Amino acid sequence: MEPEIKIRGYHVDFYSHLNNARYLEFLEEGRWQLFEDYLPKDFFSSGKYSFYVVNINISYLGQAKLHDTIIIKSGLERFGNKSAAFRQQIINKHTKEVLADAEITFVVAQKEGKAIKIENEIKEILSKIPFFKKQHAV
Repeated sequence: MEPEIKIRGYHVDFYSHLNNARYLEFLEEGRWQLFEDYLPKDFFSSGKYSFYVVNINISYLGQAKLHDTIIIKSGLERFGNKSAAFRQQIINKHTKEVLADAEITFVVAQKEGKAIKIENEIKEILSKIPFFKKQHAV
């Protein structure tokens, strides 16, 4: 499911457009939706694994303004040895304009907090998340 968010007064800055920090919050909402949709319910709550964002690269391509509705589109981008990445876009629901495009690199760690290899059980579980199908800017 792709979360939809209506931009409200408390989301915008002095110029009545979405502040850059809010984009990051909305991207996180999209990632949590992926977790809820595709990972086992106890994947994080069991205490066996932790999930850490280690890098975010975001391109701001347009402005979301008060009363706009945005869609958060998310999916896996790639797997590495000890890291993987999500690709995410924030899209204006009505104009279909891509407002932000981001790659979020993450690691999975066990209780002691060290990143572990993304293989076997971890890769199998994460592979249930669909790969990203990029929407091109309008």
